[in-house]
Amino acid sequence: DLHISISTVKTHLSSLMTKLEARNRVELAMWAYETDRL
Repeated sequence: DLHISISTVKTHLSSLMTKLEARNRVELAMWAYETDRL
């Protein structure tokens, strides 16, 4: 259990998507997989 709020997760996802120019969470997940981060 990480004890972080849903809004914190959404904020971090949004920030990552902006930095990586990902259009959605699927693209973000694909990036994570392709770069061996998952």
